[in-house]
Amino acid sequence: MLRTVGKSLFVCPPHHPAGSLELCPAVLFFCRPRCSGIPYVPQPRDKSVSARSVISFYNQSAIDIAAEKPSVRLTPTTILYAGKSPDNSHILRSAQYLYKELPVRVAHRIRDFRHLPFIVGCNPTILHVHELYIRSFHLLSEFPPVEDFESEEKYTKLVKDLLDDHKDVVTLLAEGFRESRKHIKEYKVIQDFLDRMLTSRLGIRMLAQHHIALHQEKNLFHVQPNYVGIVCTQMSLKKIIEKWADFSRQVCEYKYGFAPRVRVLGHVGVVFPYIPLPLDYILPELLKNAMRATCEQHADNPVNMPDVTVTIANNDVDFIIRISDKGGGMPREILEKVMQYHFTTCGSEMDPASENLDGLGTMMSAMNDGPNGAGPMYG
Repeated sequence: MLRTVGKSLFVCPPHHPAGSLELCPAVLFFCRPRCSGIPYVPQPRDKSVSARSVISFYNQSAIDIAAEKPSVRLTPTTILYAGKSPDNSHILRSAQYLYKELPVRVAHRIRDFRHLPFIVGCNPTILHVHELYIRSFHLLSEFPPVEDFESEEKYTKLVKDLLDDHKDVVTLLAEGFRESRKHIKEYKVIQDFLDRMLTSRLGIRMLAQHHIALHQEKNLFHVQPNYVGIVCTQMSLKKIIEKWADFSRQVCEYKYGFAPRVRVLGHVGVVFPYIPLPLDYILPELLKNAMRATCEQHADNPVNMPDVTVTIANNDVDFIIRISDKGGGMPREILEKVMQYHFTTCGSEMDPASENLDGLGTMMSAMNDGPNGAGPMYG
């Protein structure tokens, strides 16, 4: 079905809901410079896959089928007790699981891109991420079945390459939504999209990194004590907190010239099996927030600055990490906003335009304001 919008021609495939528009390649090309005012720079990639990524805007039957399948969830317990086998067959089973699972999860994300508002999905940066996922789906779904260690070796290399290709996705999404913020009429649509996208992205990367870690353990030089893939069988919360406290203090000292101390209290001796990776995302951001608030609240007395206190509580089922600071807190009227991607209490570093709809806003700023790409002193 052909439809016209202004002077542009669009194609609406029969399988799409009424009223939804699908971009044709010519329109994709001409829309790009108009969406954000910046030229589109194509990324180098395999030509056959690149051609299919554009054609797939018309014919996406394979993606449609995969997107209808449910993903097969793995818990940390399942991953841990899958264990290791002397003949390394556990590595082959891990690759075979990814072989079936990754195309489904990538297809779910492509479906979410399709449901974005039309003008937002037309943004060149967001469109680039969309095409990146389409390309990844083709590479994963067209790979020959993993049946032996030779094919597992090649498949693991493909997974490594795709992880590298997607390493800047969060930054690109931040840029894309920032560029198209004036076209966003309903923020909840973007909020829901980002919730699903970022949660899924973390899950995909954890599964992929777990398999890569298992693969590398075939080489005795890469074996980490007390680890099964990415699962630490003897994880110490105190050690992880202290690691990220030291890191956050370095960033804080780089920014302000001083930093509060961090005290760790509670069940400091607790050790249990867990995946440290999510904590590696969460802890530095929370600690940087606490240190920033403390430094700005007590900037006139850096010598006697109050400590940031981290309390660990643990039982047979759960563990809790509480981070307390004397940074002045926040007004109750903004509590409903604190989980929004575009919101921050760091007013001095926040673009005033982000009071409205600024996509990812400052939370995922591409600026690396600190050592080792540590990011800004707020989240």
